[in-house]
Amino acid sequence: MSVVKPKLLSHGTLMSKDLAATRRFYEEFLGLEVVRHARPAMMIRLRSGMYVVCVCIGEKVPNQHVLTHWGLNVDTREEVDQAYAEALRLKDQYGMQKIQKVRERHGAYGFYFQDLDNNWWEIQYEPRAIDDFFKRGDLFQMDLHAVETDESHE
Repeated sequence: MSVVKPKLLSHGTLMSKDLAATRRFYEEFLGLEVVRHARPAMMIRLRSGMYVVCVCIGEKVPNQHVLTHWGLNVDTREEVDQAYAEALRLKDQYGMQKIQKVRERHGAYGFYFQDLDNNWWEIQYEPRAIDDFFKRGDLFQMDLHAVETDESHE
């Protein structure tokens, strides 16, 4: 029994240097729905009750690590390849920084890239249903200490 009795996981937070440039990237490249709900912030979502608040803090946006990324799933491996080609083509237009190569990782096919605000994104084709992970339960005991490495996400 948990202390908090949540009805849904509602939101998370991203940081932005410039809301207008960030909004353009989110809508035009990532295909997200955006609404400006506050003077220093906007909400983003994609076909769900969960949303992300994007808060403008200017040039103080810290660098992020690839392991703290946001994921977007697509329907096919070909869509991953197409998104990768478009990311390379439109990199300068949207201020994308690093774009890693497409690879098979953790059972999915995709790539990581860093946006204009230092946030990392993963575009992936995940053939497994996410609910199946939770139905299956833990595969490893919690007393197993393992650390993800940069090399696995280079």
